[in-house]
Amino acid sequence: MSTMSTLNFVSVLPETIVLGAACGILVLDVFLPERLRHWSFWLTQIAIGVAAWSIVATPGEPVRAMNGLVIDDMLSDLFRFFTCITMSLTLFYSRGYLAARGLFRGETFVLALTTLLGMMVMISAGNFITLYMGLELHSLSLYALVAMHRKSKQASEAAMKYFVLGALASGMLLYGLSMIYGASGSLDVVRVSEAVLSGQGDRVILLFGLVFVVSGIGFKLGAAPYHMWVPDVYDGAPTPITLMIGTAPKLAAFAFMMRLLAIALGGLEFDWQGMLMVLSLLSMTLGNVIAIAQTNIKRMLAYSTIANMGFMLMGFLAGNLDGYSAAMFYTVAYVLTSLASFGIVMLLSRAGFEADQIDDFKGLNRRSPWWALMMLLVMFSLAGIPPTIGFYAKFSVIMAAVGAGFTWLAVVAVLASLVGAFYYLRIVKVMYFDEPVDTAPIVARGDNRALLSANGLAILFFGMFPQQLMGWCVVALAQSGFL
Repeated sequence: MSTMSTLNFVSVLPETIVLGAACGILVLDVFLPERLRHWSFWLTQIAIGVAAWSIVATPGEPVRAMNGLVIDDMLSDLFRFFTCITMSLTLFYSRGYLAARGLFRGETFVLALTTLLGMMVMISAGNFITLYMGLELHSLSLYALVAMHRKSKQASEAAMKYFVLGALASGMLLYGLSMIYGASGSLDVVRVSEAVLSGQGDRVILLFGLVFVVSGIGFKLGAAPYHMWVPDVYDGAPTPITLMIGTAPKLAAFAFMMRLLAIALGGLEFDWQGMLMVLSLLSMTLGNVIAIAQTNIKRMLAYSTIANMGFMLMGFLAGNLDGYSAAMFYTVAYVLTSLASFGIVMLLSRAGFEADQIDDFKGLNRRSPWWALMMLLVMFSLAGIPPTIGFYAKFSVIMAAVGAGFTWLAVVAVLASLVGAFYYLRIVKVMYFDEPVDTAPIVARGDNRALLSANGLAILFFGMFPQQLMGWCVVALAQSGFL
């Protein structure tokens, strides 16, 4: 990577576009009458589209910009692009749901943009301060979004839990970063890496800081035993916000881990491998076992998230290019699948009715064979059944773990997948073999149907042809120096 440390504004152009759009829509929305409220939505989508285009249109050599605060490499470009696409799809899928519940408002879109901005800052951060600022910006915006449905006691309770536990996790992370700064004498991720590898600083202080950092990362990922907030927030938040929490932040959290663990604390790999091993083991077992007892599909998907983060961590802890690329592919595959799962839940919801119970999916094949097929692809992918993308994702992280010598953990992962298959296939069973409980017609906008269908088919396509996506992951990591 180029060591150039300049005020390279091209590197932060996507973030600048998103920030400008958030400020502009915040002001404009005050003057818009109710009948023109959709303008805020389309301006938000245009801003996200332009930001995504600016990422693709300005490729170049890896560079450190803004005096070292920003790292602009292929990893940051790829993940910022995926994050923009994920946020755009989230808003498209949520449009009808938000309008039916009085949440189709400018502040929702402004907070969505500030959430996106925070994640983009995290992804391209090259300094502890930038990392933490991005984390807090996106977290605070999500806290507010969870509480947006003010008439819902569940949403208010979920927002309070999320805020309190999130503040605690942020404090732990900040304390850990301050200890690493004290031991290394720098806030720059590359200089911290050099200090750790050269043996500078007190190793005991570095290890204490590492424990707090891994705890903060575990919370942001929703990995056990830091998972307490996940089911309550997923269940209590409006479904569009649940979708927002469960998808794009996982991409940002993965980039966060790469910057902190793989770069800054790469010299402590043996130590953080042991910590991630515990998180992975607990997440895969607890997530899959507890999900069996759930009757609410949002809570079931919450425990599924916990289990899936365990699988991702299993690939990451391999500590080599194969492991990192497998974990990166797994994260992208999980986000793609989660988009479709919550998108279908919102598709079946309507004013005054939340399709958040497993029983609400009974007889879906009789109501709509197409959406039953899409949900089947989602469940097969989450369960790791070929030919969906989830199968290749699970296979790649298991092989990475075996290649790094963690064979016993790979065996546990296979057994956990078998347990998880039970509750995923239960959804397939109720869709195809049970009598329908709800017979109301499924009504959705044409663009929503088209995008959701494309999302479902992408799960199948990348499962059969994963080479291109995996190739992007490998090249992005290799170009960014993770060899």
